Amino acid sequence: MLATDSYLAQLLKKLGASDFTINTADFLFGHVLKIALIVIMAFVATRIAARIMRRSITGLVNRSPLPTGARAELRAATLAGVLVSLTRVVVWTLATLLIIQELGFDLGPFIAGASVIGVALGFGAQSLVKDFLSGFFILVEDQYGIGDAVNVGETSGTVEEVNLRVTRLRAFDGTVWYVPNGEIKRVGNTTKEWARSVVDVVVGLSTDVGAAVASITEEMASLADDGTLSDGVIDTPTVLGVDAIGPDSLTIRVAVRVEPERRVAVERAIRARIADRLRRDGHTNAPEQLVVP
Repeated sequence: MLATDSYLAQLLKKLGASDFTINTADFLFGHVLKIALIVIMAFVATRIAARIMRRSITGLVNRSPLPTGARAELRAATLAGVLVSLTRVVVWTLATLLIIQELGFDLGPFIAGASVIGVALGFGAQSLVKDFLSGFFILVEDQYGIGDAVNVGETSGTVEEVNLRVTRLRAFDGTVWYVPNGEIKRVGNTTKEWARSVVDVVVGLSTDVGAAVASITEEMASLADDGTLSDGVIDTPTVLGVDAIGPDSLTIRVAVRVEPERRVAVERAIRARIADRLRRDGHTNAPEQLVVP
């Protein structure tokens, strides 16, 4: 059937063009140009949306009360990348449907088939969707990040990677654990902002508690002057006093706020200094003087 309704077809007919030439020209300048316009508009829309989302996410992160810096920039980049990817999928899906319609295909059966497939995939991918949603909120709320030491129930270790679907942890013995985000019910983060070093000092039951506490307190007062620990200690150590009484021993607890990554080093230093001080002050009746709480 000749495309005689368009201005281009009428012009070519007056110029003496053949029916084949008229139909070909009408197809090229009609459908092909519309398809090219759809592609260009989809490309421009994704570029503009990506720029707007990146700026919006960066602005929200900068105004957030959560800590800023390299970690915040990484979180913003991850969230922006996720939203940009979703936007691209939506825009290009719509563009593809418009192109199929422009080529003259009936979208009814296609949409019906896609709906059935979508429902089937939805039932089969419920856990995957749950993982993605959980991962999104983990990133938005900054529950943990790369380098944090966390406990996620039966698994604990240092976070090496976190994305929308899974969190990768490395345990102390080197084992790498892959934990789906949807299975994480609660998270204990021991490296968020600050940590507390706690050391229990076990002394003999007949020890002069007042003298032992005084010795420990004096020794801990100089802990911040230690050049190797000054950067890691936030507050002056506190001697909490007798924390427990056993059949033949007393437990004196010492605590101090520290930088999270320095917690273990500070605890070891406290144990060594207290052990030396108690030995110098003659508290020889202390059994095993230091134990890990």
